[in-house]
Amino acid sequence: MSFMHVFDVSGSALNAQTVRLNVTASNMANADTVSSNRDQTYRSRQPIFQTIMDREQKLSGTTSKVQVQGIVESKAPLREEYNPNHPMANEEGYIYKSNVNVVEEMANMMSASQSYRANVEVMNTAKQLLIRTLSMGQ
Repeated sequence: MSFMHVFDVSGSALNAQTVRLNVTASNMANADTVSSNRDQTYRSRQPIFQTIMDREQKLSGTTSKVQVQGIVESKAPLREEYNPNHPMANEEGYIYKSNVNVVEEMANMMSASQSYRANVEVMNTAKQLLIRTLSMGQ
């Protein structure tokens, strides 16, 4: 695998982790939202990653990249609460809260941050190796 492929693979991983961090931030920002209607209540979202194999590299074998295939909503049940005095309560007195689990989202954020950091280190190491290789002829 050439150095340029290392940058492609790490770059695709950085993009995927950026999407993951943005989705996690959106989930955490909407964790305490309330609605009077099930259909309008915010549901936790998660990105779906897909591995793309690059078979065009005949000499160096195959490489794989990561891309975001899509973002799906959680099917976990919403939190339903009887609170007739709440301004958002429906006619039966219920409010619906998001199904975002803040502890899971914090774990997702820490994991995405670590993955992002690791891919930055891979790119920095590849860059340093490339610079040292180029300086060998001097």
